Amino acid sequence: MNNLSALVTEMRNEHSMTIDTMSTAEILSVINQEDMKVAQQVQEVLPQVEQAVEKIYQSLKRGGRLFYVGAGTSGRLGILDAVECPPTFSTPPDLIQAVIAGGFNAFEQAVEGAEDSEELGASDLKNRGLTELDVVVGIAASGRTPYVLGALNYARKNGAATISLTSNKNATISQAAEVNIEVETGPEVITGSTRMKAATAHKLILNMLTTTTMIKIGKVYENLMVDVKVSNYKLKERAINIVSTITGVSYESAKDTLDETNQEVKPAIVMLKANITFEEAKKAIYEANGYVRKAIELATKGRD
Repeated sequence: MNNLSALVTEMRNEHSMTIDTMSTAEILSVINQEDMKVAQQVQEVLPQVEQAVEKIYQSLKRGGRLFYVGAGTSGRLGILDAVECPPTFSTPPDLIQAVIAGGFNAFEQAVEGAEDSEELGASDLKNRGLTELDVVVGIAASGRTPYVLGALNYARKNGAATISLTSNKNATISQAAEVNIEVETGPEVITGSTRMKAATAHKLILNMLTTTTMIKIGKVYENLMVDVKVSNYKLKERAINIVSTITGVSYESAKDTLDETNQEVKPAIVMLKANITFEEAKKAIYEANGYVRKAIELATKGRD
């Protein structure tokens, strides 16, 4: 394992050496100035993020699943991204899963020692039934967490695609992954507090991974979430507005059409855009592999 003190994420930040003597406004300014560097560093690794998206996209197309694996803050970031996918994109709950050292109890309270076991990382993935169709993203700001390393090694051994996400160059976990995203966010304002810049960068990248993949598999039409799962009042209103915006019909007409489709946005759009029945819209969407734009083209083909 790397010497922890030699990692960039563990070094002291020269801009915050006297932060304990600063006013509130000065402290906030220093934090803000450091945070502004994060997006630029993420931009530097976009080619690697693109490679990761392609891995995930190909895996999901073949019927695989996406696993985020991490300890502490890294594990919590994986959970945050994974749990938002079902309501946003109507994905099955098991399609994108987060695996955190110490189990889900570790989301609220640290589980001491859990991150130090490679064997635990491997066994947690084994218990999820990992197969060669799946893809595993190992997340560790330090790039050396044994739990994550164990999970990535297990994934490779079983033929799954592997991606590492870290904030240090030449990281240990990078050696266990096919695609390495090393976003070097530099020393933290508070030395070693990687819940700050490193975590912010990782959150941005995880958002990119799932959002871009979901767009590529047809979960978005124009820039609207047409596979939103209508599970509460807010999401029902959003669904109505999406249908109304895309098709140009009134609020009431969009609401009535969604009632016909049991609150499924995609068929409602295709029904209204192509002037066809619910059954015909479902058939067109199936033939278009879930892509709304293609389904509308198929349903209106030959009419012009």
